[in-house]
Amino acid sequence: MDTIDLAILELLRGNARLSYAELARQVGLSAPAVHERVGKLEASGVIRGYRAEVAPETIGLGVTAMIGVVQDHRVESDGVLAELSAWPEIESCYFMAGAESFLLMVRLGTIADLEQLIGRLNRTAGVASTRTAIALSTKWENRPQPVPTERAPE
Repeated sequence: MDTIDLAILELLRGNARLSYAELARQVGLSAPAVHERVGKLEASGVIRGYRAEVAPETIGLGVTAMIGVVQDHRVESDGVLAELSAWPEIESCYFMAGAESFLLMVRLGTIADLEQLIGRLNRTAGVASTRTAIALSTKWENRPQPVPTERAPE
């Protein structure tokens, strides 16, 4: 990956709907050359996908919470992850260092929905305990970090 690839990534992270012609104009290449580079970035897994970001509250998901999960040490994490991956309310799952094994970001319609999810989670095999924090408001999220101009050697 060179500086042109990094510039393309920076532009796409700001607006994934930019045309190849516009990307080409901004990085100083032809549209076919940019198309080829983007294809390679997608094929190699650098670009994982494109999506529309929707304001959760506009589709009835007004409650955001972070749930720390302490895993039962007698159960493999793969089983817990397989179970939780099927739950659509869980938007993100992070493997953590520290007392909690996982940190889940969940979005639901109501506090009652959150209460039911926490109860279901605490009944899940391999979950020893949970700790929940409810977001009162979202100041920002999914803010793309700038792409470093130089990459560390791999």
